[in-house]
Amino acid sequence: MITRAMSPATTVDEFVESKVLPEFRPIVAAIRSLMKECAPDAQEVINYGIPTYGLKRPLAWINPSKTGVTFGFREGVNFEDRYHLLRGTAKHAKHVRMKNLGEVNEAALKYYITQAVNLDKR
Repeated sequence: MITRAMSPATTVDEFVESKVLPEFRPIVAAIRSLMKECAPDAQEVINYGIPTYGLKRPLAWINPSKTGVTFGFREGVNFEDRYHLLRGTAKHAKHVRMKNLGEVNEAALKYYITQAVNLDKR
């Protein structure tokens, strides 16, 4: 019997359809919408096997798993965090973890995305 490996997703839409569990797709859709609103010039591509956003440098990424969605920021360690949602122990990156649509804090995510864009412009 010959089996075929699933071909890598070539677009973010294909990635979402094939790699994101149905219960987490609304979270990913909300993040994508906020990125388009707050960083309209950022390119949305599949990089390192996940959706990423970038201008001059990478800004952010969406990493779905079996238990939720992580929305990460390359320079998150440099953000002001008045919402206290950023997590992570990496040298530069920080992330927000969401398990359901109710945990998508639009005001906080817009605040973080705006900071990512502003840091990229420096």
